[in-house]
Amino acid sequence: MPTIVMCRPLHASGMALLEARHDVTIRQLARPGPAELEAAIPGAHAVLVGLEQVDEPLLDRAPELKIVSRFGVGYDTVDVDACTAAGIAVVITPDGVRRPVAVSIITLMLALTGKLFVKDRLTREGPLGFARRSEHMGVGLVGRTLGSIGVGNIGTELFRLARPFDMRFIAHDPYVDQEIGAELGVEFLSLDDVFRLADVVCVNCPLTPETRHLVNAERLALMRPTAYLINTARGPIVDQKALTEVLRERRIAGAGLDVLEQEPPDPAEDILKLDNVILTPHALCWTDQCFAGIGAADVKAVLDVQHGREPRGVVNRAVLETAPWQRRMAAYRERFGR
Repeated sequence: MPTIVMCRPLHASGMALLEARHDVTIRQLARPGPAELEAAIPGAHAVLVGLEQVDEPLLDRAPELKIVSRFGVGYDTVDVDACTAAGIAVVITPDGVRRPVAVSIITLMLALTGKLFVKDRLTREGPLGFARRSEHMGVGLVGRTLGSIGVGNIGTELFRLARPFDMRFIAHDPYVDQEIGAELGVEFLSLDDVFRLADVVCVNCPLTPETRHLVNAERLALMRPTAYLINTARGPIVDQKALTEVLRERRIAGAGLDVLEQEPPDPAEDILKLDNVILTPHALCWTDQCFAGIGAADVKAVLDVQHGREPRGVVNRAVLETAPWQRRMAAYRERFGR
């Protein structure tokens, strides 16, 4: 009977899919720390992880493991090469996060340009705050330029949702299909030009060795003093020290960050003291619908593998062509049927 280790509870809809099956065993970790995961992983055939580290030493403890399913789309905490070498598929859940994360970006853009938090504070000050309303005029979006670093799953959805705002769309993505740009009305430019021209720059690329500190002091210096930076991807893509300095010196208008270089941050971190940045705890997209979508995608991927079917969202597609993987899938089809 296949065993599934879950590092975080699923939405009720996802759990219902699993609990309806009598041919799987569920190990739900109450406190998914490294020690707990190491203790639970032996004998597991599948593991559902959040931001837990999945590395070679952990994989060595799980010779039966066939699939690592990520709760979301980032997989920088998973050693993909080690998984491929071990014949393990790494799966992400793009369908579950596409709309929720894109909505989060829109939420931050509207809050920043509308001076939402500033006006909230003014209101709480009573008559004195009301008297200063005209000092904090918001920024209209019609004709402004929305830029995205990356036009993948989430970047594409962002541009689709932003169409009614009548903004100009620009982006940088060396891997994107140019036909997508034509469909979305996006002009593809150099990375520096996106920082130079956009009124709102959104980070929508994965964290890799190449993208670590992609948003650095030099690129932040290209931004307009009226521009905003939004990052809902991964904290280390942005050089947080450089961003803190830019915000402190008011060289850009503000930032919206759902992610930080260190999570959770040190309470003494300088960026937490600034009033021109909106911060959320890597959870702005967390809604009932988001968790339902992710959970359903995770469960479907696990059950697909159990029945010998190729799961959706495989990151390391090379593993699907290996003889060990194909033998395992054939054995599962024989054992559990389609």
